[in-house]
Amino acid sequence: MSLLIAGHETTAAMISLGAVTLMENPDQLAAIRANPEAITPAVEELLRFQSIADSANLRVATADIEIDDVVIKAGEGVLIPGSLANRDAGVFTDPDVFDPSRDAGGHIAFGYGRHQCLGQNLARLELQIALTALWQRIPTLRMTVPAEELAPRPPGAIQGIDALPVTW
Repeated sequence: MSLLIAGHETTAAMISLGAVTLMENPDQLAAIRANPEAITPAVEELLRFQSIADSANLRVATADIEIDDVVIKAGEGVLIPGSLANRDAGVFTDPDVFDPSRDAGGHIAFGYGRHQCLGQNLARLELQIALTALWQRIPTLRMTVPAEELAPRPPGAIQGIDALPVTW
């Protein structure tokens, strides 16, 4: 029960951002619709491309660390934005491009190491089911405003949008 309740806001935000991303990339959406198995890697790419929980990666340095001539002392707080790590060109080719056929393994949308989200497998399944069902039931779904006009949530724990005007 805790996994369902704790993961509701994050999964809901990811479903709406995933839908926007797919509607903005109609060729990729058509390929996913033509091959239902393609939803699995597409969800991994959506998780990499639309990182929603940057503030979840707050950590405390356990030792002095030097990065680019800056020393972070043991005991100091560190914020590791997943959205930046998930767009690292050293890890992902063309990281600012949504490519549902890429191997998006290695993204940190659910954290890393012992700090990984316990509900990540449930979230993946919910995203796969929701996004598949959305276009099976409403195949002509489209936004009524350009994505640039969607109002993002104010900075905070969960990134997303609160309204997604659509028609079909």
